[in-house]
This record gives sequence, C-alpha cells and structure tokens, in this order.
Amino acid sequence: QVHLVESGGGLVQAGGSLRLSCVASGSIVSINVMGWYRQAPGKQRELVATIPSGGYTNYADSVKGRFTISRDNAKNTVYLKMNSLKPEDTAVYYCNADGVRTIATLNRLYSYWGQGTQVTVSS
Repeated sequence: QVHLVESGGGLVQAGGSLRLSCVASGSIVSINVMGWYRQAPGKQRELVATIPSGGYTNYADSVKGRFTISRDNAKNTVYLKMNSLKPEDTAVYYCNADGVRTIATLNRLYSYWGQGTQVTVSS
C-alpha cells in the first residue's frame, strides 16, 4: 500500500509564499509522474503542476511564473513552492502520484492521492 502525506499548507496574506511537501511511502519502486492539484469550494479539482521522473514540468496557466514544482526521486517527495499568492489560490491542495510501481505490483501501475492540505490566502 502506498500513502501520500502532504504538509505545508496554512493561512497567508496575499503576496506571500508557502511551500508544500508531499511524501510517498510504501514499497515503491518508481513513480512516473508526481503532481499537485487543487479544489476550491464549489469548484472541480484542477491541475496545478506536474513533474515526470525525468522530463519537463507542466503548469496551469494561472500559476505560471509564480509556482515551482520540484521532486526528489530518492525520497519519493514532491514540492510546490508558491510565491505571490492570490486570494484565488485558496483551495485544498492535493498531491498525486501517478504510474506508481511497487514491489508487490511490478507489472501494474497505479495512481494515488493524498488527503489534501488547506491553503488560504487572505486579501
């Protein structure tokens, strides 16, 4: 079983910064893509940023130039540095690990989600 645990959320004023972390634990062999998604009240979950194990990063247009995603493959950890935060960034942020291969499921790939961390940006 794979577990994802996010941390780093909180309350910040507009223009401030936060850094989210997500650690994936379990008998993990590899993770293809790690990413961050968010869901604001009354809205659908949306992509924020993704990062493959060895490729280029991908960002939602709304966060380009303000957010930076990175990962540490050795630690199965993904980070999201958020600068110049805006009230519209307020949401629950979820970590995703996609294409996860474990010792028990070498020939199958699975996707996992964290439980989310709240980010609130005040104006």
